[in-house]
Amino acid sequence: MMTYYDHFVIPFLVGTVFMFAVILWKWGRWLWLLPGDDKRAIGRGIFTVATLRAFWEVVCESLLHRKIFRVNPLLGYMHMSLAFGWFLLIVVGWVEAAAVLGAGTPLHAHVFFRYFGPEGETGWNPFAFVMDLLLLVVFSGVLLAWFKRMRSRTMGMKRTTRHVFVDRVALTSLWLIFPLRLTAESLTAAIKHNGRFLTGTLGDLIASGMSATAVADLNAAAWWAYSFALAAFFIAMPFSRYMHIFTEVPLIFLRRYRLRSGPKEKSFDNFQIQACSRCGICLDPCQLQRDLGIDNVQSVYFLRDRRYGKLTDEVADNCLMCGLCEARCPVGIELNILRLNSRQKRVDSPALMRYDYLKGVDRSSGTGKVGYFAGCMTLLTPATLRAMEKIFAAAGEEVWWADRDGGSCCGRPLKLSGEVTAAERIMEHNKELFRRHGITTLVTSCPICLKVFREDYGLEGIEVLHHTEYMLRLVREGRLGVGMTATTFTYHDPCELGRGSGIYEEPRELLRMAGRLAEPVHNHAEALCCGSSLANTVINDGQQATIGRSMTSELEATGADTIVTACPLCKKAIVRSASVRVADISQIVAEHLRPATEIPVGSPSAVVGGCAGTGVGTASGL
Repeated sequence: MMTYYDHFVIPFLVGTVFMFAVILWKWGRWLWLLPGDDKRAIGRGIFTVATLRAFWEVVCESLLHRKIFRVNPLLGYMHMSLAFGWFLLIVVGWVEAAAVLGAGTPLHAHVFFRYFGPEGETGWNPFAFVMDLLLLVVFSGVLLAWFKRMRSRTMGMKRTTRHVFVDRVALTSLWLIFPLRLTAESLTAAIKHNGRFLTGTLGDLIASGMSATAVADLNAAAWWAYSFALAAFFIAMPFSRYMHIFTEVPLIFLRRYRLRSGPKEKSFDNFQIQACSRCGICLDPCQLQRDLGIDNVQSVYFLRDRRYGKLTDEVADNCLMCGLCEARCPVGIELNILRLNSRQKRVDSPALMRYDYLKGVDRSSGTGKVGYFAGCMTLLTPATLRAMEKIFAAAGEEVWWADRDGGSCCGRPLKLSGEVTAAERIMEHNKELFRRHGITTLVTSCPICLKVFREDYGLEGIEVLHHTEYMLRLVREGRLGVGMTATTFTYHDPCELGRGSGIYEEPRELLRMAGRLAEPVHNHAEALCCGSSLANTVINDGQQATIGRSMTSELEATGADTIVTACPLCKKAIVRSASVRVADISQIVAEHLRPATEIPVGSPSAVVGGCAGTGVGTASGL
């Protein structure tokens, strides 16, 4: 009768119990501290199709690592072989142990099955074959993980993450677990002849070169070492980056139930912070590192430091919030929002009376259901404002001008600095202004304003459009025409407009009406930041210019006659180092207008053809 017990199972059992106790305590605490609205959202979603979708996402992302495959297939295989391979080792091992022991299968049976299993198996054992195959798959992942750490560039990564002590303990243990398992099972196979193509072959080699006594002694030592390696990993895991293995699963479910991080810290943030695997995929895209050599503030280090309560002002504030890292994150962590609420906790103590002057202030002009909010940066690039004036006039649009003659900020710069309460004060003033004048459509040329209007203002009944969306609508309605020329344009995707608001094709469609479009190497979701982000309060003007030059050189490499963007802040940044003309897209549309009287509604000629109009603004005039 097989007892399925030896003293070497104790480290494994202790580590397993400790790990699950800590994990359940963390989960329970985080869930208990969720705000009431979040708890109610879970209750509403748990018995819906959202739960089924969450299960499928767990399979696709937590086990198969689909998103990492899309970024880097080799890294995807590495993560999949470790995650899915180990999962299958557990599942198949349990099935095999249960097939032998029935209902009395102990907790450790599948882990040490080869040691306790029967001797001298006859015939082909599919379980043994599959377990050898899975062990080989996982072992290949371990080798790739080691190779990534030693030679990251061959794995498609210029940099890897610097780890804290507990990460190193867990990583070393993980690297040892499967080589030790392979060694232990092969030594057992040399004694019991119960291995297959991998462990059996190695077992035969061992048996042919060593005495039976030596094999027996090494066999016992190998199983002890394997058990201790498992215990070390399990004990370190809840405090290391590998906590993501278990935290990513509830995070997927909670996101399906529509839980999100907000402008102020809350318990849900813990699920996001500890779901970070510190894989390092976010490192290479960071322009602070690439262009300035700043290598200690990236998102992976921000999340690490915040998790361990060691977040400094420099790490929290030194970020462009361009979204490149968030776009690459395979877990989909809301990196920018977490940055923002970490700043809010630290600095949101404004003297609110300094905004009392806004009461009763109304510098708007004009009337109409369409309102235009230029924004601070647009007012500093007057060529954009003049172009919009010409476009509105050409379309015959009556416009309410919110701030053409001055006005208050949209509030987002304050929010980016962490002064959320002050930002909300300004937002309330602007909301009241919009409603007082009865607009139904709000157009802005500033992506920074666009994002805050859509996400934070709560403008029910008011459609918020970027001026690229609005201009394209006018063209499609036959109220504007754009004439084709031989000019070659290249387009820069502003961070807040592209990654921030998902607007990529509208500006490109407009530019293709006016000339030929040449794409830079990095475009759409991979587009580079101009460097002049309002979110970074640490780097100086010279450092901003360095980032801008790097990005501008890529745009100029397209050979385009004109660099076009759709953000006034980006335009100002690009002009600083560009050797060709730089224009806002509204300028291009205004310069290529055809008279509305020549355009039948719905006619193809509404979008192409004719002669270029008169120029509106130049690079030098912004």
